[in-house]
Amino acid sequence: MGQTKIICIGCPKGCPITVTYEDKTITNIEGFGCKNGESYARNEFTSPVRVFTSTVKVDNGEFALVPVKTAGSVPKNMLMECAKESCRITVKAPVNVGDVICEDFCGTGIKLVATRDVLCQ
Repeated sequence: MGQTKIICIGCPKGCPITVTYEDKTITNIEGFGCKNGESYARNEFTSPVRVFTSTVKVDNGEFALVPVKTAGSVPKNMLMECAKESCRITVKAPVNVGDVICEDFCGTGIKLVATRDVLCQ
């Protein structure tokens, strides 16, 4: 039997949650202050996800890089792969906030979008 401590980010309270498990099966969750906390802890233990943020290169832009983020969450275990892939991407200026940089980022089905405008040089 093992335990994992998780700080919930489901609401501003930041409850310290303890997930008790045997093998990979959850046997108990305690410390959550609301239903969101229980759900968050269960998901974080079984299949954690994150929004990926980074930058990609810009050709002929006023800035050399444009900040980007995924339009949804990607599996946490893919973050390094996402970082490597973002280093391979180059876009041409101009770039506008919300422009889709990649339709299916790293095969996740999630879009990678620009989060700032970059004008041409």
